[in-house]
Amino acid sequence: MAKNEYIMVKNILITNDDGILADGLIRLAAAAVDFGNVWVAAPDAQRSAASHSITLHSHIDVFPVDFPVKGVKGYKSSGTPADCVRVGVLNLLPEKPDIVLSGINNGYNVASDIQYSATAGAAFEASFQGCMGIAFSEKDVSTHEVSDAYLSKILAELIDREIPSGTIWNVNFPGCPLAECKGVLWNRKVSDKMIFRDTYDEIEALPHNGVRFKVHAHNNKDAENDTDLKAVFENYVSVGLVKNVG
Repeated sequence: MAKNEYIMVKNILITNDDGILADGLIRLAAAAVDFGNVWVAAPDAQRSAASHSITLHSHIDVFPVDFPVKGVKGYKSSGTPADCVRVGVLNLLPEKPDIVLSGINNGYNVASDIQYSATAGAAFEASFQGCMGIAFSEKDVSTHEVSDAYLSKILAELIDREIPSGTIWNVNFPGCPLAECKGVLWNRKVSDKMIFRDTYDEIEALPHNGVRFKVHAHNNKDAENDTDLKAVFENYVSVGLVKNVG
């Protein structure tokens, strides 16, 4: 497909936290090529819940890869998603990108849980580097009907909008079949609730009175009106601005 005729061609950097081979990353890159020149710089393996962490006390290895979307130049990195944005913006691209896309994450990044999100962390790093950042996530399910239907439309809507410094767009797609999706809700606030209520199970006794714990996530179904969490619970695509609070 030709570049979108109605939008100025952009230089676009894409990353994620699920790794360079993730299906969501490939689908996002395939949609992005209609809007500009695309580079991918992503972790070499899973980096979920890395938040906005960066590598300071060890090296970062970067290797070119044959990315499976025509025309997209790809790199894999030993660093975090935020590292990928920093190295991409400062070293890999010939000039600073206009926009950084992060995702599509395998699992929602909504409500108070967004503070742990490396998908959002990478988008915030883009903002710190002077680029627009958009984070994309969807429910951890096998169906991608809603994101496939709405991704390009939302990209077209957001890609030329100006937003305040230190702010990102956060987009979440429900995991329902397309026929059950009720559309897009814009300007969703970040819920004060949590999508998971975590506990820690003791799974093993260790030498010297140590204990090994493993997190146990319990689904929350409680959400306030006009929030991102309420939107996805009710099978809407949620779009909203999120301001960095770090």
